[in-house]
Amino acid sequence: MNKQKRQEIFARLKAANPTPTTELNYQTPFELLIAVILSAQATDKSVNKATERLFRVANTPEKILALGENKLKEHIKTIGLYNSKAANIIKTCKILVEQYHGQVPQSREALQKLPGVGRKTANVVLNTAFGHPTIAVDTHIFRVANRTGLAKGKTVLEVEKKLDRLVPKEYKKDAHHWLILHGRYVCTARKPRCGACIIYDLCEYSHKTA
Repeated sequence: MNKQKRQEIFARLKAANPTPTTELNYQTPFELLIAVILSAQATDKSVNKATERLFRVANTPEKILALGENKLKEHIKTIGLYNSKAANIIKTCKILVEQYHGQVPQSREALQKLPGVGRKTANVVLNTAFGHPTIAVDTHIFRVANRTGLAKGKTVLEVEKKLDRLVPKEYKKDAHHWLILHGRYVCTARKPRCGACIIYDLCEYSHKTA
């Protein structure tokens, strides 16, 4: 795929959705961090249901530590892997209180040292909470990047690095959200909705549907 095609793809995505954002509900960087930790192998809808209840009673590291791991589990038990996620959240909250005065750090290195936070989660927080031009590659973005020819790669990290290099600078801050939404609702895994795709003519997928 050439530079002109990539430019046009993001121009169209921006025209269709000028101010994209996450579908996770949050008010602060800390709330987003917790929501993203919970979202691993879970839907945004299920996370939002759980955090709506949780954040009403505990929406800071200090309040979650006061709540305790067992009560935290009660709030998030509808989410998969809730036992390990609760343990990681408690450990993360302790680190935030002890090392960062209860604030979420703004570096990938610091974020990735938090229990339950990998590179993808760190990139989401940096991008969505702090406006950094990072691209968090999840299964949707990995699929879209490979299927369209936008940035082909065999691993998540390879695709992330290619997107970081190839996405035009003016679109990089919002690229994560455009691509994840496109993968979630249009370029779906089993039956891509090619007939409803605004970048149909630019996509290099060889098995397009009508």
